[in-house]
Amino acid sequence: MIFTFNRYLQPGWKFNVLPSANIEFATCNYHPEWLPLQENISLAEDKHYETEAARNADTGFRAWNRGVLTWSNKQTINKITALPKPTLKDEYAFTFKYGGKHWATYVLLRRLLTLHNPFAEIAAYSNGLRIKRYNRCTDPLLRQDYHTFKSPLVQSNPFISVIIPTLNRYKYLKDVLNDLEQQDYKNFEVIIVDQSEPFNADFYKQFKLNLNVVHQKEKLLWTARNNAVKMSKADYLLFFDDDSRVDADWITHHLKSLDYFKVDMSAGVSLAVIGAKVPESYNYFRWADQFDSGNALVKREVFRKIGMFDLNFNKQSMGDGEFGIRAYLNGIRSISNPYAKRIHLKVSDGGLREIGHWDGFRPKKWFAPKPIPSVLYLFKKHYPQKLYREAILMGFMLSNVSYKNKRKNSMLVLSMFLMVIKSPLLFIQFLRAKSRADKMLAGGDQIEYLPQTNTI
Repeated sequence: MIFTFNRYLQPGWKFNVLPSANIEFATCNYHPEWLPLQENISLAEDKHYETEAARNADTGFRAWNRGVLTWSNKQTINKITALPKPTLKDEYAFTFKYGGKHWATYVLLRRLLTLHNPFAEIAAYSNGLRIKRYNRCTDPLLRQDYHTFKSPLVQSNPFISVIIPTLNRYKYLKDVLNDLEQQDYKNFEVIIVDQSEPFNADFYKQFKLNLNVVHQKEKLLWTARNNAVKMSKADYLLFFDDDSRVDADWITHHLKSLDYFKVDMSAGVSLAVIGAKVPESYNYFRWADQFDSGNALVKREVFRKIGMFDLNFNKQSMGDGEFGIRAYLNGIRSISNPYAKRIHLKVSDGGLREIGHWDGFRPKKWFAPKPIPSVLYLFKKHYPQKLYREAILMGFMLSNVSYKNKRKNSMLVLSMFLMVIKSPLLFIQFLRAKSRADKMLAGGDQIEYLPQTNTI
């Protein structure tokens, strides 16, 4: 991403990081000569920018957010990033356009506090005050031909493994399995790794499904998912959570999108009943910027190429986030799929709430490490120092109110205020998290690969 100020707005966005190898990968970067837009659409240049590099970068960013699927390799991106950099006015223009006045003000304060030239910063900020915030999801590509597309892959009826780890959630798992019974795609098995106490084998007798139930005594989520991957003989693995609801065409849309876009992963959107607002981008296809292990279809070959889930995340959070960034950095293409949606109930009992932490910045105890050490481990492992620092700072700023209040703008302002008040405690929590994360990094990852038979 050529705009360096995006690190203040989206520090954890994986497209801020470029793969190190010269492989073909999904990108939001753009140059009219070296990287044409694949859908042959035209986007007018934004005249608010002073430099050609900024105008091209803005075009690429708008196209990405509309659902244009551009990809490139490191050699082409190096040509783009070698162009003259956007000016300070360009950077603030980008911030005002995509973040709005409040976030632009935050960026100004951050830069003044870090001793950047106050006259240059204030002048560039003032220049951007006239720029109205832009809706990133304006005029998305709706791809109407997707609905009439007769997928050869769906028609070939490949075998699929639906993988569900569960822990003390039989009440919700019943609805999950009932939804799977209603699927219009039938050639699938359900691998359930049940970590419940007490384990109820009779529970599964009521369902008319091809069930493969394994009782795992250790309460380890990522071990459970990896064991299910190794058990499966299918070429397509569909990851699902035990507190979700889906429509009858859920599997079909996951499989169809792989075929339509010729990608390796279908990242279904998750509509949470609590927490942050549902993004407008969940209504159309685009490159996926996150991997949700509760709703994603993955080709088996992916686990041969990049390995399975990192077991360092057992009893911690963001194991799926690490898998997603690792896939992207290795050239795995993933599409955000609006039709393979799920309702995520995020129930208050069972699951990660019993064996660890389900929210990386909201530990259960006052003096517990914050963020969860695995969060620092992820960012230190894959992100440069500037992005790592900004991602952790933003996490602290936005996590001082309850998860259910994330939708309210007033609560976000309160959260930032509380961060200042709680700063001595937060510093102690951070040091504890950093100490454990450094030990995780020193010990190396715990990633097992499926046997290599062929490559993507």
